[in-house]
Amino acid sequence: MTHVTSPTGDPATDGSAVRPPSPLLQRPGAVESSGADAGVAAHYGDPHREQRLLAEGLSVVDLSHLAVLTVTGPDRLSWLHSLTSQALTDLAPRTSTETLILSPKGHIEHQLRVVDDGGTTWLITEPHTARAAQTWLDSMRFMLRVEVADRTDDIAVVGEPVARESAEGEHLAWVDHWPGPVGDTALYGPAEGHPGADRPWREVLVPRSELTAYVGERPLSGTWAAEALRVAAWRPRAGAETDHRTIAHELDWLRTAVHLHKGCYRGQETIARVHNLGRPPRRLVFLHLDGSGHTLPEPGDDLQLGDKAVGRITSVARHYEDGPIALAVIKRNTDPTAVLASGPTSAAQTVVVEP
Repeated sequence: MTHVTSPTGDPATDGSAVRPPSPLLQRPGAVESSGADAGVAAHYGDPHREQRLLAEGLSVVDLSHLAVLTVTGPDRLSWLHSLTSQALTDLAPRTSTETLILSPKGHIEHQLRVVDDGGTTWLITEPHTARAAQTWLDSMRFMLRVEVADRTDDIAVVGEPVARESAEGEHLAWVDHWPGPVGDTALYGPAEGHPGADRPWREVLVPRSELTAYVGERPLSGTWAAEALRVAAWRPRAGAETDHRTIAHELDWLRTAVHLHKGCYRGQETIARVHNLGRPPRRLVFLHLDGSGHTLPEPGDDLQLGDKAVGRITSVARHYEDGPIALAVIKRNTDPTAVLASGPTSAAQTVVVEP
């Protein structure tokens, strides 16, 4: 079981349209997700089997609840380059990357999964913040030759355990290059032996009218399966691992989403200052949870060392091999060897971001 919510727990906090549930929820055994993943299936009756199929590259995941924005116009890539954390000016067609929109103080506001088809830049983002991202991008157009549009009503997303970029004649796809590194960046976690290297993943853009036909007879896995493999790969997700004060260094997100030597953009000062002069105040950890109890912690629950709160749980999952696992953000100076607790559940740390 995996839990993911928006920062406030509301899947539509920014006024984003509530779309009809996916037609794939009509498949036998489908149980709808809640929170940020509402509108698609959490599972189809056997979450652990669905995880195994996904890990073996045999199934796909309905992600048609995700938001899809487009940017068109001849200035689109240089414009996005000037606003966000990644180098995008020379992005080649059908080459995937990701970028962050930061606040003036460097806090993460949005993550954008980016792929260009040669005439349009496609952005996949979380449904609960898509309207806010589009509004902000629109406000920054000024006199440049760009147009921003929401294509979520006619374009759906399908997750596949594939690491290959899409080819001409295929549906456009965004490939997750986590854990990278991508470009001129820095690592705050391990350079070798990162568990994310074993998780191939891409998100295919499919016309909604073709969603059922595109999936065809392939087995379906639910969001619980996809989220469990994401947590096991230490892969941060906007709205789950982030809150109003998250900076990229805390989640080791520089490795795939931040270029350290590009032109100015909003929030760059914080990226540079923390990288050059210090360490982030908090750090991401991976947790093995004690599964002997009947319940698991929920995202947002406190993590404690003794009687002192040292952080919060951000994502929780039941992995088909490792059992109950989680990601959490804790204070940087927390003893990395200590066993933490969330309520009655003990939690053994694995360091993700070095303290």
